[in-house]
Amino acid sequence: MEGRKLQLTGGSTYVVSLPKRWVTDAGLKAGDTVFLEPQVDGAVSIRAHPAEKPLARRRVFEEKGEERRDHLLRKLIGAYIAGFGYIEIRFKPEAGPFVRRVARDFSRMVIGPEVIEESRNSVVIQDLSDTAELSAEKCLRRMHLTVRAMHEDALQALRAHDDALARDVAQRDQDVDRLYWMVAKQYNLAHTPGGAIPDSKGKDELHNYRLIAKLFERIGDHAERIARTYPVFGDRGLDPKLLKELEAARESAIAILDKAFFALLTADVESGNEAVDDLDRHQKLIDGLSHHVASKKGEELLALAAIVDSLARTAGYASDIAEIAIDVAVARTAESP
Repeated sequence: MEGRKLQLTGGSTYVVSLPKRWVTDAGLKAGDTVFLEPQVDGAVSIRAHPAEKPLARRRVFEEKGEERRDHLLRKLIGAYIAGFGYIEIRFKPEAGPFVRRVARDFSRMVIGPEVIEESRNSVVIQDLSDTAELSAEKCLRRMHLTVRAMHEDALQALRAHDDALARDVAQRDQDVDRLYWMVAKQYNLAHTPGGAIPDSKGKDELHNYRLIAKLFERIGDHAERIARTYPVFGDRGLDPKLLKELEAARESAIAILDKAFFALLTADVESGNEAVDDLDRHQKLIDGLSHHVASKKGEELLALAAIVDSLARTAGYASDIAEIAIDVAVARTAESP
């Protein structure tokens, strides 16, 4: 192993010289381009030519009979998250309509996979997504904007007696799921031998992103849960005073979420701590709501209890994001020179 010093040129560019023998053996000359590729362990590989794209991993499922739709979907999603670029489903001809329908449903549920080949007894799905175009950080940014809008619209649907808006919130939860699966896939690819790390993210950072993506996914679930209470209230709507208290709790939960995500993006420990500390104040709003809701009866009581619980859990998940953001910020500070 040979050590070489970094040199600073132009005030902002670092350069390092390459061994003359390596340059000569590679057939390179001054002005030629070399290719740098970050590795999983933090090293950088220098190549005279672009690395060949690794062959996509293949997963084959043998379907013995027509199983439950959800069971086959879960297997397909599991293969996608594991990073298999080709998924083949083999089946008896009589099960063809069922398998093809599930395969197309799966392709609509996730980002990238498309059915590229069909026969009487098999379907092949290929993942066409490019993790460089939709990195884990981009996924988190989209998830943050989506779930906060979902929570706002869920209560707006109850306030305005808007059935279409309530349904739209529920549908957007599928978009959040798609982004979560994308982040989970990138995490698993980074931990696969020979797998590339998108945007040069390290394993630890992708691990944190995966945890946060799961928390965003749960926050989206709770926005959907709130929206699905709409039929209980219908045109009658909610008591204005109660609705005002619910709105205050929603704003409180989303404020915690915004501070937590800001702390993650900026490595701001202070914002992370503020988000965690705000959870106590939020809990007081939840306690007041719980007392107010306790006077209701029947389906209305159950629906309102679900809303209050979802607002409490949303703030709790946001606080969890803030704690991860603090850990990330502290780790980055320790790595700084």
